Amino acid sequence: RSYIIFMNVGNSELKQTNKTQLYDFHKSFGAKLVNFAGYEMPIQYQDGIIQEHKHTRNSIGIFDVSHMGQLKIECSSSIFPYLEKIIPLDFSAIENNQSKYSFLLNNNGGIEDDLIVTKVDTGIKFVLNAACKDNDVKIIKDSIGEGFTAILRDDLSLIAIQGPKAVDAMEKIFKDISKLNFMYGNYFEYNKKKIFITRSGYTGEDGFEVSIKNEDVQELTQDIMRVSDAKLIGLGARDSLRLEAGLCLYGHDINSKTTPVEGSLSWAIPKIKKEKGGFVGDKIILDQIKKKPKKIRVGIKPEGKIIAREGTKIFSNDQKEIGHVTSGGFGPSVNGPIAMGYVDYDQSQEGTKVVLKVRENMVQGIISKLPFYKKSYVKN
Repeated sequence: RSYIIFMNVGNSELKQTNKTQLYDFHKSFGAKLVNFAGYEMPIQYQDGIIQEHKHTRNSIGIFDVSHMGQLKIECSSSIFPYLEKIIPLDFSAIENNQSKYSFLLNNNGGIEDDLIVTKVDTGIKFVLNAACKDNDVKIIKDSIGEGFTAILRDDLSLIAIQGPKAVDAMEKIFKDISKLNFMYGNYFEYNKKKIFITRSGYTGEDGFEVSIKNEDVQELTQDIMRVSDAKLIGLGARDSLRLEAGLCLYGHDINSKTTPVEGSLSWAIPKIKKEKGGFVGDKIILDQIKKKPKKIRVGIKPEGKIIAREGTKIFSNDQKEIGHVTSGGFGPSVNGPIAMGYVDYDQSQEGTKVVLKVRENMVQGIISKLPFYKKSYVKN
């Protein structure tokens, strides 16, 4: 009989609040810890968010993202049609060891999660958002049915090494890793074990994400810090970095009621899928591509120094409510407040003037091109 195994390696699901393998290591560096997606995670260290942000932009930062889900499906190409029903990718066109940004869709074209998909020799690897991973596994399981082995890995940690000096530091530990192109990965050896590293990240900087056994992650983190001026970076700076880069935070900028078109993410859908569909919610999504959505995600720059946080209402110059902010904060690299949010499509053109209601203040702003900060990804 054919079978499918969905399992967790380890027993983190038994704990009330999960801790990553680096929990004590974070504490030893003075981390301020908060509960994030069911995990005790560092929001900042002693230098503070702004300095951590700038250090990543100027040098190299290490992010513990082990709360993310790492799912591996061992399979052949026979699984592709099933996955393409819920993930709008052309799997046959993806090269071996190539990664793609995509999303899990529902019947209404909404995004159940955004994720990174990597094709490898033995199947498909997924990196899933922490708060969504259990539901993601259920959606994938229901789609692919039986006959495949899928494992949600609790025995692996995930660290992101980001910044302009990341490649020099990693090259000292992993020979020829500098030859990896952006959004490609490969297997490397560490402590006589095979580990998978991709050239990717979520900061707008060049960098790497390293999937490594729990027992080896602290040693590797210390090795990177030993050969460079890398510092541990918390969730606070990770958020300001991704906001400057115009990247979405799931549950805030996109959710199960947002389509990729509304989220300004239709670039991630391959041309063949835009032409032929073949995935859940395709009629709604293709119709929005053709006719334009009612609302769309945009960048917003408030004037002055007032921060427009999530939930801030957005008005047109003639005082009509046209949308709301989904992410907002101070951008250390652009030295001012920045935000993303949704506005009526006819008000979404770059340069359009808007008014933001921040508490009782009516703050002038302007629709801005994304990203706010130019990405420094290595080019293929």
